Amino acid sequence: MYGKLTGYEKNGQLVTIHYEKQDMTLHVLTPEIINVFVPFYTKEHRSKAIEGNKELPTTFRIEEISQTGRENCIMLTTDVLVCKAYDNGMIDFYDKAGNLLCADYRQKRIPRFELQESFIEFIKQEGHEVDMAGSMDYPVQCVKELDEKDCIYGLGDKTGVLNKRYYEYENWNSDIPDPHEDCFKSLYKSIPFFITLKENGVYGIFYDNTFKSYFNFGKENNSYYSFGSDNGNLDYYFIGGNSMPDILANYTYLTGRMPLPQKWTLGYHQSRWGYDSEETFRTLAAKLKECRIPCDALHFDIDYMDHYKVFTWNKERFTDARTLLSDLKAQGIKAVTIIDPGVKVEKDYNMYEEGMKNGYYAKAPDGSVYVNAVWPGDAVYPDFGNPKVRDWWGSHLEFYTDLGVNGVWNDMNEPASFNGPLPNDVIFTDEDRPSTHGEMHNVYGHNMAKATYEGWKKLTGKRPFVITRACYSGSQKYTTAWTGDNQSLWTHLRMAIPQQCNLGLSGMAFVGTDIGGFGADTTPELLARWVEVGCFSPLFRNHCAKGNMNQEPWLFGEDVLNIYRKYVELRYSLLPYFYDLCRVCEKTGLPVIRPLVLHYENDKNVRNLNDEFLVGEQLLVAPVVEQGAVKRMVYLPEGIWYDYWTNKEYMGNQYYLTDAPLDTCPIFVKAGSILPKAPAQMYVGEIENPELILDVYPGCGSYTHYQDNGEDFAYLDGAYNEYLFENKGNGNLSITRVHEGYRDYPDIKINYIS
Repeated sequence: MYGKLTGYEKNGQLVTIHYEKQDMTLHVLTPEIINVFVPFYTKEHRSKAIEGNKELPTTFRIEEISQTGRENCIMLTTDVLVCKAYDNGMIDFYDKAGNLLCADYRQKRIPRFELQESFIEFIKQEGHEVDMAGSMDYPVQCVKELDEKDCIYGLGDKTGVLNKRYYEYENWNSDIPDPHEDCFKSLYKSIPFFITLKENGVYGIFYDNTFKSYFNFGKENNSYYSFGSDNGNLDYYFIGGNSMPDILANYTYLTGRMPLPQKWTLGYHQSRWGYDSEETFRTLAAKLKECRIPCDALHFDIDYMDHYKVFTWNKERFTDARTLLSDLKAQGIKAVTIIDPGVKVEKDYNMYEEGMKNGYYAKAPDGSVYVNAVWPGDAVYPDFGNPKVRDWWGSHLEFYTDLGVNGVWNDMNEPASFNGPLPNDVIFTDEDRPSTHGEMHNVYGHNMAKATYEGWKKLTGKRPFVITRACYSGSQKYTTAWTGDNQSLWTHLRMAIPQQCNLGLSGMAFVGTDIGGFGADTTPELLARWVEVGCFSPLFRNHCAKGNMNQEPWLFGEDVLNIYRKYVELRYSLLPYFYDLCRVCEKTGLPVIRPLVLHYENDKNVRNLNDEFLVGEQLLVAPVVEQGAVKRMVYLPEGIWYDYWTNKEYMGNQYYLTDAPLDTCPIFVKAGSILPKAPAQMYVGEIENPELILDVYPGCGSYTHYQDNGEDFAYLDGAYNEYLFENKGNGNLSITRVHEGYRDYPDIKINYIS
């Protein structure tokens, strides 16, 4: 395709490699990030994930190397990476010590198995679908070598296990109501970023292409992996670093990091598709209080709307929404309302009429407005790739802010449709040019989240709380996310751990799953075990579907209610720690929930560990995810660890069989840890200025604690406190306030754990 290498030219930090048939550019953004770009589709980058100029002044060398008896190459060298370009567009990357990290695959692609045509016809007659794994030949694609021990992580909320090696996936945001299984190639999100952990090295690749894309991580052949797309440019960023946290920091430098959320959003959220009246919400709030379940938010699903029309409220079932929300807020409970993108086709409906008048909806190829169907029936789709449409949509959010709503939950934004999928030739806008659904589908939810975030921020001045089902790389700048319509299945509880860990490794740090499962019917045991996982998810929400049994914890007996309360209260006690982790994420990109491999990448015991996770670096959680189990095997990595419940000491690098009755989720604290905690509250802010409690564990360590008003952006101007706690062992703790810009704690209580 490219032909022989003929030379190069350098223009600042952009190097154009000339070939006989096709030029390629290498853009040195930082010493650790090099962009590889081949303009098959457009001459310029049109990234939705990367905003602003990410180029940092970087010194590098470029030279043409003539090698006797071997291919000539052009070698680009930074302080961290070496990139070598060869004939036919072959690119290899090395670390600064000369160790090969990533090489283009140069041999013939050979699938590990090939089905004979006669056999294919035979199994089709049996009624089976044929999975032609290995049939990976796309208009835009790249094939890289795989080493035997390489592990691959990331790619967002795909189904299955933590390590994606040997699996294949697709990026095409999809609303799939069937129970999600390990074999699903796509779900609601498209995040084309992955980390390859080698035996002695690590790197990341961000493939910035919004068309339908394909990733085959060694399923086709164990010697290579590939990624490709139906259209677009070959546009990927090779990301180097010394460790997985380095790779994640560099990726989130490119695509953005989760902004600090309002503190109340880290509390407990209760939801159900089926809460359909003012009386229901008043009864629900009263029952939460009666059962002493702390709660910060109730979610309003589609039944609050007037005939499912967005930016409306049903006045028959909700006679006075403003008073309802005000009364809930007086109890510390905030309202979060769902908003779908589909606008009902209805004469005199203001959203429909305004959008039609201004040309704000996607169009069919013949120029007419494209119509499909969702919950309100026939509906049209706002063209969120148009900045004017985003501004228009964001301005209408005043309908909600004026009523006292505190957050927005964007759903059905893949975009979903009931009358078949949107054709790829439906006309959308890409900022300043016409585009197609084929190109904009995977960023539709991203652009809707951006419109919502920016509109809410402008209207309220507070940190917006936005949830989304569909997104793309970079969406973490605007929204939190949940994993979509899961089911009340033990397999889905098990999958919640690698899903959330891989989302975190993909930049989406504020995530959660529907506790108890959205579809089907949960059981007392499953709900109890799920809340033991969910209380550590950044988005802590119980949600289920109309037509299935309710999932409020008091419906499952006194034992389950007590367990549920125990873990909601645990979450509220740990809120200062969760808030600190959100601050760390904003600064470094490190997520709240982390797979053990992120911090112990040289420990081969954790590279495929699917049922444990870290919360920050200090807490290790090993929940029970098997029905009927009251014991479980726990692996503890290097160091000394303490059982959170008993304070028993354990040595790391070992497996332990631990007791785990239904009310116990095994939790371990790293030696030397300082855990910031809060006194009991029924909601964030119930105590106006609570004391800070520090649990100090044996050993030595340090910890940075952050404090601000938890609501607005004043912290960006210095209105915060930052403390350095240093555990010097033997009951010796020093406290230093390294930044002062907010009110003092009334007291700091220290508990030395022994």
